[in-house]
Amino acid sequence: MADKLGYIYIDTGAMYRAVTYLALQKGTSSDAGMELAKIAAEMDFQFVLVGAGRQIVICDGKDITEEIRDPRVSHKVSMISSHREVRQELVKKQQELANNRDVVMDGRDIGTVVLPEAECKIYLTADSDERTRRRYNELLGKGFAGSYDDIKKDIFKRDEQDKTRTVDPLRPAWDAIIVDTTGVSLEEVVVRIMKILSKS
Repeated sequence: MADKLGYIYIDTGAMYRAVTYLALQKGTSSDAGMELAKIAAEMDFQFVLVGAGRQIVICDGKDITEEIRDPRVSHKVSMISSHREVRQELVKKQQELANNRDVVMDGRDIGTVVLPEAECKIYLTADSDERTRRRYNELLGKGFAGSYDDIKKDIFKRDEQDKTRTVDPLRPAWDAIIVDTTGVSLEEVVVRIMKILSKS
């Protein structure tokens, strides 16, 4: 979408994953909200475009694009992102990234918290089997092992944690347009969203 529109793509989930990755590297407890917030505040985080439609994640001068998708990071990211202090630090960074520029921002609280005045809000969803299949194939493609059932359980657990957390829970914004992508190709999803944008 960002590539088609000529906008900057901001994957906020990658930012929470980066904090989680750094916390694992430092041995910081997932319960240590203030220490995790310090990691979030101090990390030098950048999205760098390296080709048509491809970005990498640079954190403290290192390319961690693949590392933040490691199952160990996926297992911890919801717990770490539930801390109010961590969210406050990253929301500030996200708002700064979007300030005075056109962006496509992807995340679980964008329309409700980060950019509540966004011109267009799309809430993408898919059934659990579809999401599990996509995640399973993504991990296989990156050389990570994992069973289909374990991945499905992890996705369900993360959703429940994000929906029930006390700080900025996962939910559609009141004015978001919900797009169900179950059984729909990436290309068709882009077409649907472009049609929505043309009418907004």
